[in-house]
Amino acid sequence: MNILHRDDLEGSGFAGIREHRVVTDSRLFGDQKSRETWDGIGNFVYLSDARFLPKGETRLHGHKEIDVISVMVEGHVMHEGSLKHGQLMESHHVQAQRAGGEGFSHNEINPDDVENRMIQLWVLPEQPGQVAEYKLYSPKAGELTRVYGGEAGQEETLDSHTLIDVGIVLAGKSISLNTPVMAYLTRGSGMLNGQIVKDGDLIRDDRLEFRAKDDSQLIVIHTRG
Repeated sequence: MNILHRDDLEGSGFAGIREHRVVTDSRLFGDQKSRETWDGIGNFVYLSDARFLPKGETRLHGHKEIDVISVMVEGHVMHEGSLKHGQLMESHHVQAQRAGGEGFSHNEINPDDVENRMIQLWVLPEQPGQVAEYKLYSPKAGELTRVYGGEAGQEETLDSHTLIDVGIVLAGKSISLNTPVMAYLTRGSGMLNGQIVKDGDLIRDDRLEFRAKDDSQLIVIHTRG
């Protein structure tokens, strides 16, 4: 089991955002010998833990041939752009956007007078030239909710061999997966595969057994056969 601590990494930012980039995969960012961040798993290539300044925004920008998954931890984000313009995201909401060959543009805005916090993940598409799509999820407490990946042809999630689940794990409760995983704890603390983990820890191991000490939010990335 390996653990990467967000707070050991140098922070950065742009526009109205302060962030820590925790996963910057060499397939997308090149082979950086001084890089302290990790490569991903499957087609997962990027994870940023970001805080928007009060009334901060990313500014309008575009994506093409990438899938963008955004997990709200605290506060709100007002989503503007070519997909689902005007959608408001609240704490624990997850939005998944497929740029495909069509591409999309968006601006994410903090509408509040206090900072918020949002995790963003990128996944490389398996097929080029797909149609742009948008999904919104509200994970349920006490279980893992699939927010990305699955078989082609179903409509619940954007299809991919790379899977992303979000778990809201109540204090004293457990979740488990018997498959190689990367997991990022975004709220709370607990025991994961026998080791103490806390908010901001990225874990890589060949299985997952997590028991929450406090009410916790956990993002789990794995792959299907």
